[in-house]
Amino acid sequence: MSASTPPGGDPAAPGFPAATAPRVATAAGLDGLDAAVSTCRACPRLVAWREEAARTKRKAYLDWDYWARPVPGFGPPDAALAVVGLAPAAHGGNRTGRVFTGDPSGDALFAALYDTGLASQPTATHSGDGMELYGVRITMPVHCAPPANRPTTAERDTCRPWLARELELLRPTLRTVLVLGGFAWQALLPVLAEAGWRLPRPRPAFGHGTEVRLTDTRLTDAGRRRRSAEDAAGGRGSGRRELRLVGGYHPSQRNMFTRTLTPDMLRDVLRRAAATAGLPRR
Repeated sequence: MSASTPPGGDPAAPGFPAATAPRVATAAGLDGLDAAVSTCRACPRLVAWREEAARTKRKAYLDWDYWARPVPGFGPPDAALAVVGLAPAAHGGNRTGRVFTGDPSGDALFAALYDTGLASQPTATHSGDGMELYGVRITMPVHCAPPANRPTTAERDTCRPWLARELELLRPTLRTVLVLGGFAWQALLPVLAEAGWRLPRPRPAFGHGTEVRLTDTRLTDAGRRRRSAEDAAGGRGSGRRELRLVGGYHPSQRNMFTRTLTPDMLRDVLRRAAATAGLPRR
């Protein structure tokens, strides 16, 4: 089974350019951003690891042609809810080319999304399996599979412009961000602050079920009144007066095995996030 070559060419080709901040900032729309992120080679350790995993493979996936590139976000461009994870798995997203697809964490997440009415099917196996998300986009602060699932802070910071641009493109419709795990929480807060969302002081600590309201400091007083009126009427104009953050434990194999996170807990936090985003749910 093969993953398709990403738009923009083969990042394994000699001389293929590394991603730069200007490329991020000028990416046109989410399709353009997804195409650009999939060609990034900015972090040598991550490039080496994702490509080594594709060469050695796991026995169960010997017939796969691994994606072995940065994995873009997944979901519609007008999502009201963003789900932010950690990074692709070496034999999950790094193999299939789609975030949370083909690994145990993804099995748990997509089953919960389906159970709450936010996904079209309960299982995600490959990028062409027909999976659709309803009002939800899944992304992450690090787009390449890291060794031992642990990106360095330097790798997180190098990848930050991609996340910032993705959230900026989602901003017109985005109401809530469900943050899966402490790493994603710590990566996301500075991105939101730099984007003009006012964070409480002291900065909120991560916890399962933690909920934080952020206000948009970029709106004028007149803009705030207009957005407040639109919100009260159920409108979804450009720019949001308020953004909700909801914390949730990451559906890692370890968390699910130790029952730090159960399927019921995951469904409940998804329902809560969907409710604050104004999405229908089961």
